[in-house]
Amino acid sequence: MVLEEMLRSNSGSNLRFPQFRVPWPEIISSCHWEYASIVLQVGFLGIVLLHFIRNSVESRCRGRNKVKNVEKYPTRLKLGLSYKLSVICSIVVLCTHCVMLLMLLILESRSGAQCESRVPVLLSRTMQIISWAITLIALCRVFNRKYNKFPWILRIWWTSSFLLSLVRAMIDVHYTITNHDNLRVQEYADIVSFIASTCLLGVSISGSTGIAPMISNSTTEPLLNGKTEKHSEVKRDCPYGKATLVQLVTFSWLNSLFETGIKKPLDQDEVPDIDIKDSASVLSQYFDECLKHTKEKDGTTISSVYRAIYIFARKKAAINALFAVTSAGTSYVGPYLINYFVDFLTEKKFRSLGFGYLLALGFLGAKLIETTAQRQWIFGARQLGLRLRAALISHIYKKGLILSSQSRQSCNTGEIINYMSVDVQRITDFIWYLNIIWMLPVQISLAIYVLHVNLGMGALIALAATLTVMAVNIPLTRIQKRFQTKIMEAKDDRMKTTSEVLRNMKTLKLQAWDTHYLKNLENLRRTEHNWLWKSLRLQALTTFIFWGSPTFISVITFGGCVLIGIPLTAGRVLSALATFRMLQDPIFNLPDLLNTIAQARVSADRISSYLQEDEINSDAVKFVPRDQTEFEIEIDGGKFSWDMESRSPTLDEIRLVVKRGMKVAICGPVGSGKSSLLSCILGEMQRLSGIVRISGSKAYVPQSPWILTGNIRENILFGKPYDSAKYDKTVEACALTKDFELFAAGDLTEIGERGINMSGGQKQRIQIARAVYQDADIYLLDDPFSAVDAHTGTQLFQDCLMGILKDKTILYVTHQVEFLPAADLIMVMQNGRISQAGTFEELLKQNIGFEVLVGAHCQALESVLTVESSSRTSEYAAIENETDTDNTINEEFPRTKQDSEHNLCVEMKEKGRLVQDEEREKGSIGKEVYLSYLTTVKGGVLVPIILLAQSSFQVLQIASNYWMAWACPTGAVEPKLGMHFILLVYTLLAVGSSFCVLIRASLVAITGLLTSEKLFSNMLHSVLRAPMAFFDSTPAGRILNRASTDQSVLDLEMANKLGWCAFSVIQLLGTIAVMSQVAWEVFVIFIPVTAICIWYQQYYIPTARELARLAGIQRAPILHHFAESLAGTATIRAFEQQERFTNANLCLIDNHSRPWFHNVSAMEWLSFRLNQLANFVFAFSLVLLVTLPEGIINPSIAGLAVTYGINLNVLQASVIWNICNAENKMISVERILQYSNLASEAPLMIDDCTPPANWPDIGKICFTNLQIRYVEHLPSVLKSITCTFPGGKKIGVVGRTGSGKSTLIQAIFRTVEPREGRIVIDDVDISKIGLHDLRSRLSIIPQDPAMFEGTVRGNLDPLEQYPDSAIWEVRKIYLRCHQLNLNK
Repeated sequence: MVLEEMLRSNSGSNLRFPQFRVPWPEIISSCHWEYASIVLQVGFLGIVLLHFIRNSVESRCRGRNKVKNVEKYPTRLKLGLSYKLSVICSIVVLCTHCVMLLMLLILESRSGAQCESRVPVLLSRTMQIISWAITLIALCRVFNRKYNKFPWILRIWWTSSFLLSLVRAMIDVHYTITNHDNLRVQEYADIVSFIASTCLLGVSISGSTGIAPMISNSTTEPLLNGKTEKHSEVKRDCPYGKATLVQLVTFSWLNSLFETGIKKPLDQDEVPDIDIKDSASVLSQYFDECLKHTKEKDGTTISSVYRAIYIFARKKAAINALFAVTSAGTSYVGPYLINYFVDFLTEKKFRSLGFGYLLALGFLGAKLIETTAQRQWIFGARQLGLRLRAALISHIYKKGLILSSQSRQSCNTGEIINYMSVDVQRITDFIWYLNIIWMLPVQISLAIYVLHVNLGMGALIALAATLTVMAVNIPLTRIQKRFQTKIMEAKDDRMKTTSEVLRNMKTLKLQAWDTHYLKNLENLRRTEHNWLWKSLRLQALTTFIFWGSPTFISVITFGGCVLIGIPLTAGRVLSALATFRMLQDPIFNLPDLLNTIAQARVSADRISSYLQEDEINSDAVKFVPRDQTEFEIEIDGGKFSWDMESRSPTLDEIRLVVKRGMKVAICGPVGSGKSSLLSCILGEMQRLSGIVRISGSKAYVPQSPWILTGNIRENILFGKPYDSAKYDKTVEACALTKDFELFAAGDLTEIGERGINMSGGQKQRIQIARAVYQDADIYLLDDPFSAVDAHTGTQLFQDCLMGILKDKTILYVTHQVEFLPAADLIMVMQNGRISQAGTFEELLKQNIGFEVLVGAHCQALESVLTVESSSRTSEYAAIENETDTDNTINEEFPRTKQDSEHNLCVEMKEKGRLVQDEEREKGSIGKEVYLSYLTTVKGGVLVPIILLAQSSFQVLQIASNYWMAWACPTGAVEPKLGMHFILLVYTLLAVGSSFCVLIRASLVAITGLLTSEKLFSNMLHSVLRAPMAFFDSTPAGRILNRASTDQSVLDLEMANKLGWCAFSVIQLLGTIAVMSQVAWEVFVIFIPVTAICIWYQQYYIPTARELARLAGIQRAPILHHFAESLAGTATIRAFEQQERFTNANLCLIDNHSRPWFHNVSAMEWLSFRLNQLANFVFAFSLVLLVTLPEGIINPSIAGLAVTYGINLNVLQASVIWNICNAENKMISVERILQYSNLASEAPLMIDDCTPPANWPDIGKICFTNLQIRYVEHLPSVLKSITCTFPGGKKIGVVGRTGSGKSTLIQAIFRTVEPREGRIVIDDVDISKIGLHDLRSRLSIIPQDPAMFEGTVRGNLDPLEQYPDSAIWEVRKIYLRCHQLNLNK
């Protein structure tokens, strides 16, 4: 081998190299790379020539008829740093090649590292000069034409030149080291060329020239300045988008943000904007184009999400891969040079110090390139993950707006929230691990090469052992993938039920079902826990295998070398150990990579399946211009169905023609298809046959009010500009004026989630006002008068339908007969068909069913008005102080300030909004948060055991490496102890360290999962026991965010993140101990550098912590907005507001991306600086070892110190990085603890005050001086109520909106506690008994209906208290009563 011959010819007499090595292919050949350089330059010149010919032909074809533009006011150009750097570096490279060509022509002797033949060398240098001259000409063209981007030809040429310069520099260094030669002119020129090419590589990656016009015309300056100032009020600055190349490399564009963050806690408005390329709108549009491209390429209607993601990410991923491969390649320079460094220390008296310093420079240069490239690929991967996350979330949202009714049945809100939060996050994590795929083959190949250089055939043994360890992953990964699938399924079920429970919390509390559903959630969590335990147990086994893999590989390799007869010297052993430590990185990353691939595959399949769900058919309704028809609505032979697989359609034989301005009433029994008829006009139903035509815009009022979180005015405007005259007219027509007078903030009163603090009538009138304000042509109103009293309903009908909307086309569903006579057309629905149609008088005359509806309504009114007089006598006389009470009511009624349903319209003047911004801690995370997490399980007893196990592992690992370095000879002499004994001791120490890892990994998995389970249980019990006021003022998205994303962090990440803080500190202490034993002088530089690192950490933490908190807070609005939008998709589509809601979602995504992007950038800012400081310490230690006189240090132990010092930068940075990362993840613990200590309702049961088993047996309710207020600073809603409801009677409670009707009912159920007074039911004071004892003995039919997913039987008997026979009996009675009503 040439390398061995060089070393043997230049080494001293004491250094002997054995003859056992197998020839290794010569991959570093100067002639090969000269020929490669020629081919590359010929290709570049050929492309330039073709480009020139094409431009010439195009110029001739266009002719000379173009009139040249004359600039009256020429503008100066501002040259960017990128352009200046490209010109300077190109000139430097050109000059170096000119100098080298002159030397080749003048001097006959060639440099040692050059090719034997002069012809390829001369040709290569000549073509280099021509190519770089053309490059300078091209740069002049770029300046003259004011290009914003460098041409792609130049960028490819600069990248290729960098690779050639890198190879040339490697050849020079290899030749110089192996021949112990001094640097010559050629080597210096190649180094200069390499530095310049590296700068050009950065310029080519950036791509931007930085050339911009510089306008100094005084007449335009004031206008431009004014415009800029106005714009700055709306748009924040984006320092990343304006950063120079140096700022991008060093991340110094973040300095201004850190200066702000160190002074005060950051607010959302102080976080800079993201670059336009990272904005959700741009990314969503680009992902759309990728999906369309895949459809066109595949020729299918369904696009492949995998292919779209590939097209979306390939460019950025390729740049990241280049950095990752560069980092991986340079990381093996250190292990390669260790053997030479030990040889140098052994024969220092025969070597010059210059050679030692050159080795130290090689170490340092490799580490600088490695760390810089590493920071860039990690940052790039995070940035690509942000882009993909934004694109996927936006498409999941847009898909939710157009899901068909059948798809909505299979895709629950909780599942889709999991897609957004968990599945998208896992795909984002895979983007980070994607670069490991490119790094793995490079790392393994270089490791085997370094091992072959040192151990010969032993490298093949190491390769076999490595492949064996990797092969073990195949079955483990398959099992892990199956576990991940089961975990996601269990999480989906839990989140689905959690979302349902939060949505219907009021019903659960009133019916005393909260305890039952709490047990259901615990059972679902138990299933999820079982799969988590299996996954974490397998992960612990995997951790043991791969932490022990370097030990296993080293034992097998060294044992094979001993059996083959390959001598193991200290230099070779240390180089091999350093390589095994480097090899540990790809092997350690492999299980994480495969696990992440498994998780990402499952998540991608789930998202792909969701994105391929059926959508609303856009052709279901045909829109006709208004000037082409006199009909607003036409349905001809329509057949519609909610379920395509159902044999019988929901609507059949629908024929309808509605002229412009008609009022059409739709009536019929329950379930006859009235609401479905409106849905088919909206295009919400599947059209099986027939045709639907609509002419004009439409507005829709659904049967169940859909109210957005925000104030009342925003709900009414619904995206339209505010017109005060039109707005006031709308409010008056919808009978909302008096309601606004009752609210302290008027129409700016904040509405709780789903309108929770508004009565049913108020919500209905608000959404009617929303429809009226839209000024549409067609109005579809689904039972708009059902939630309002008769007086308000009549006012609405007269002032709204027959007043402000008198010229509009209206279809309204109603059960109130009094609203039918005014209709131009009445349709009677029966079993999904239009059984009758005509005017009110016509239908009465037909005598075929319509009069049944009218008669039933009149009969119901008559039965109410003819109540037996006995029920109005003695029982009602029991009301105390009747006259005084009536007077009090009459006096106070007009001044009532509260609402009837929860009445939580918190006055903005006094306490701001009802739904406050999410609670956010500020400052450092308190020690109590860490203590709560660490001591949750068994008081933290297992934590010291985990630390002891990791410390034992570190001690045993250092001991095993120290033993090999000390026991193995430094030259070609026999070891004193015998290689078999040396290997036996090493094996025992290594196996012991591996078992310590097994113990540590198992305890971390057990402790982490038990802690997660305990914290989840505490949060679940705390939330479900919280009073209704908490749910009124807390959007469900905040709770779901904690139960989903934050809980996933606790389940799978938190224990490992916190553990790595301790593990990295232990590793760093071990490395320092090894290095300090060799040269204690290292502490002279290590202590101040450590102090600087700590200062950097203290400078970094305040900003990063607030950014992480802001990112967590800004995630909840995305989920909340999505859940809210899903509930009102029909309304959004009817008002054609999809684009506005989609843009709102994109803004929310950007609000989350801003702090998240700057948070991950801040991590790289810190890591870059810590890496460079660690490189400085490592370089200082190398120079110290080179400078110290011979005999002071043992060369073998010095080599061991270098072996550990190679990873010093990684360890030192990982300590700070892990601490910061753990603190960021600890925010999830902090957020869960916030909801684990909520104010609770009264006890469910009180043992000393349990009511009798038959209570209440009479039903007598006594109110004594009852006073209730919802919030302390507000006046009382119920004021000194004193009355008695006699048992067994039907009591009617009436009053206008805001009079306190619902509050009185809630007081009986104690969803709100009285301020004064008491309520007694059958001689039992309800405030003295438990809530479950009270609510389980009472029953209520809530104002808002609530249905739970599952069977009809499950909804009839949620607690499963009754047998099937009893359920069937109830059903029979209902059907019998229903049939009697129909017969009447």
